[in-house]
Amino acid sequence: MTHFIRYTLATLALCATAVQAAVEVAGVRFDDRVTVEAQQIELNGAGLRTRFAFKVYAIGLYLPSRSQSAEAIQTAPGAKRIRIVLLRDVAADTFADALIDGLKKNHSAEQFAALQKATDQLRATLLELGEARAGTVVELDALADGSTRLSVNAQPRGTDIAEPAFYPALLRIWLGEHPVDGDLKRALLGQTG
Repeated sequence: MTHFIRYTLATLALCATAVQAAVEVAGVRFDDRVTVEAQQIELNGAGLRTRFAFKVYAIGLYLPSRSQSAEAIQTAPGAKRIRIVLLRDVAADTFADALIDGLKKNHSAEQFAALQKATDQLRATLLELGEARAGTVVELDALADGSTRLSVNAQPRGTDIAEPAFYPALLRIWLGEHPVDGDLKRALLGQTG
C-alpha cells in the first residue's frame, strides 16, 4: 500500500511539473504563464520564424485560455501577448517593414488604410530602436481597454496604440489567411506535437 501511495504521489508531482513546464524554441524559453495588466494568461503555442533557412526569431502567443481557432483568438476579448525573441541582429526598419508587409498581406487595401495611423505609430516607435540585437525581446500586449502596448526588453516603448482593431490585425500576421509561415501558424495555434 505504501508503495502504491508513493507511486501515485510521484506520478501526480510529475504531471503537475509537466503542466507548468516552460516551452523551449531554438534555445528560447517561453514560460507557461505570464501576467499582463494583473491578468494571468497562458502560452497557447510557440514556434520559430525562419527566412531563407536562417533563424530570425522565436515567438510565443499567450491568451486568457488556449484555443486552436485563429478566428476565435482574433475576436476573443481579454489580455493577450505576442512575445518575440530575436535570434539574429535585425535593423529596426527591416523588422518594422516585415510586420507591415504581414499586415498588408492579410488585409484589403481599405482595411489596411483604416489601420494606417496605428501602423505608422508602431513603425515610428520601432524605428527609434535603430537596431535590435540577437536576444532582444519584443512584446506586443493587448490591454483591457483594447489598446496595444509595445515593450522592448520589458520596457514600454512609445505610447499605447489606442485603435482596438489593431491588435487583431497584428495577430493576422501570424494567424491570418496568408501567415508569414504556415508551420509557425500551426505551432502558435498549438496544433503541432
